[in-house]
Amino acid sequence: VAGLGNYGLRGTRHSVGMAVLDRLARQLAVAEGWRVDRRCCADVALATAHGLELVLLKPRRFMNLNGLSVASAAEVYNLGPEDIYLVHDDLDKALGKVAIKLGGSARGHNGVQSCISALRSNEMTRLRVGIGRP
Repeated sequence: VAGLGNYGLRGTRHSVGMAVLDRLARQLAVAEGWRVDRRCCADVALATAHGLELVLLKPRRFMNLNGLSVASAAEVYNLGPEDIYLVHDDLDKALGKVAIKLGGSARGHNGVQSCISALRSNEMTRLRVGIGRP
């Protein structure tokens, strides 16, 4: 589960993917388990939920390079694109509204496009979190 965002700009609507991962880590009682994984240039926490092993990932890059971290983590943790969930902001959704999308285009989102390019696939599931238009 990758929370897309701009690492240096936490707390902004554009980095809502990382905020969702922080909340998920708290709910799974692994919030103290975040560590820097230099192999994929990301903060990583490992968790288990409903019998599934999860890799929570917050790239330490700007949004348009998030895919490099996601692709590196996929290689390190032996994951295919179909195993990856991207959590990212969506300008076209009202603030707080969420939608799940399986595959498809990036719809203009640079972080998602970066992931599609780096993984050479668009098969990732996306949790789109509405941030509304400014």
